[in-house]
Formats: sequence, C-alpha cells, structure tokens
Amino acid sequence: MTTAGVRFPFRFDPAFRPALALLGVRPSTAWVAVTDEDLLIRYGPWRLRTGRDNVLGAEVGGPYRWWRVIGPHLSLVDGGVSFGSSAAGGVCLRFGVPVPALAPGGWPRHPAATVTVADPPALARLLAGPDLP
Repeated sequence: MTTAGVRFPFRFDPAFRPALALLGVRPSTAWVAVTDEDLLIRYGPWRLRTGRDNVLGAEVGGPYRWWRVIGPHLSLVDGGVSFGSSAAGGVCLRFGVPVPALAPGGWPRHPAATVTVADPPALARLLAGPDLP
C-alpha cells in the first residue's frame, strides 16, 4: 500500500440522509482513510486520527438498531464512539491507546470506534493485516 492509502466511503441509508446532512455528514464529508502509518475517520465535523499500529482489532458487526448507530454516539457501556449512517452493518475498531473523537479538547478518549462504511469486510481485512485475526 502507498502512503496515499485507501479510502472507504460511508454507506448512507436514504431515510437518514436529510437528518445527517443537517449535522454536516454527507458522502463528501464521511469516510475512513487508511495509510501505511495512520487511520483517519472523517464524519462531517468529527474527526478521529490515530496511528495504524494503535488498531488492535477490527470486527465486522450488524445489522444495528437505527437509534443506536445513526449519528455520532458515545457508548455508555464501554466508552466507544460510533459514527453511523446506516443500520446495515459496520466495523468496530479497537484501539490499544484510547483516542479522542467526539468533543474538542481531547476528552473523552475512546477505546473503540464503530463506523458504517460501505464495505465493512474490506476495511476489517485491510486493518487486520498479517498480525491480527
């Protein structure tokens, strides 16, 4: 892979597009980019950036209940963040060192992030690489 990396667009369920657009989340502003060194999630005005080596696991999941995944969410169970635009499915990324994403100032820090990209298995395979299951 080159340092330019690979970009994964988010999948958008048509029913949620108008509400997400009001938050600034559109196909042009929602994607996951993976380079040799970094993972960058852009979800409208929200951003998460971490080193690729901080990704300890990538698990495909779903389908989800729409009220638990659509929009930016903080999990009260594990402190993870979800950036969702589709209830069909996504990828849960687990981090070795928790990272900021939802609020400015670096707090709270999240041990995981769920993203509803268009091709969850491809993102999981890319991040799993030879070192992860």
